[in-house]
Amino acid sequence: MNANRVTVFLKTLPPILLGTAIYAFGLLYFILPNQLMEGGLTGVTLLLNYAFGISPSLSNLLLNIPLFLLGWKILGGKQIVLTGIGIGSLTFFLWVFERLIVQGWIVPFATETDYILVSLYAGVTLGAGLGIVFRFGGTTGGSDIIARIFGRKYGFSMGQVILTLDIIIIGLSLFYIRKENILYTLVAVFIASRVIDFIQEGAYSAKAFTIISDEAPAIADMITKEMDRGVTLIPAIGAYSKQAKYMAYCVVSRQELRRLQSIVKSIDPRAFVIISDVNDVHGEGFREE
Repeated sequence: MNANRVTVFLKTLPPILLGTAIYAFGLLYFILPNQLMEGGLTGVTLLLNYAFGISPSLSNLLLNIPLFLLGWKILGGKQIVLTGIGIGSLTFFLWVFERLIVQGWIVPFATETDYILVSLYAGVTLGAGLGIVFRFGGTTGGSDIIARIFGRKYGFSMGQVILTLDIIIIGLSLFYIRKENILYTLVAVFIASRVIDFIQEGAYSAKAFTIISDEAPAIADMITKEMDRGVTLIPAIGAYSKQAKYMAYCVVSRQELRRLQSIVKSIDPRAFVIISDVNDVHGEGFREE
């Protein structure tokens, strides 16, 4: 491993540690005291706690060790090293927060009436933690390792395997927790998924315009002049007319969406405009590294 790779690797460690700390806190502060659920191997650790009182940190470590070793053998060390870090740090932070709760330094948020509030905060907390971990290339182990192995061996997609495991685990939880709690769990899972996507895709979302028009150069000039946005003119040929023309391509913030549409309409009301979502935009006028 050269020096550059070592530097990149070391830069990923603090975010993964932060993400697993947030995730562990959400599990023990919101999920566990209110008997909600989670998918994946985390759901199994919760079930073991609800059914037998086993510590989540202990069960998380014991369940992940054989999976990690199997993943190392099948997938190779390079693919799974960050997963090992995620497993270790999640186990550590679960243990830390368990000790803090036992000693009274942290009082979990338990409720019998405000389950919607719990679901919302649980979803945001878990989603933020996992989103940070995923964004920097890590995982928390468990079903992710199983999904990768099944994908390598049998061709299943990760989504198919993870969804199947989640259905099985949440289905088994019906024997130990109320049906209402399962429904609140689904609320938390949905919110967590949206937060994960937001963090993964980036807060700097924008809109990309592809404008096909005989007046594309004039439209580009107006956008540059009126909005101070860069525009790329792309040579194109109409398949039907066989005529050469330009396409204008431009990325703007969501707030500038209507303004750009107005400019296009004012010059060529018949322009063919394609508007696409763009995520995590970098560069001048947006996000600078």
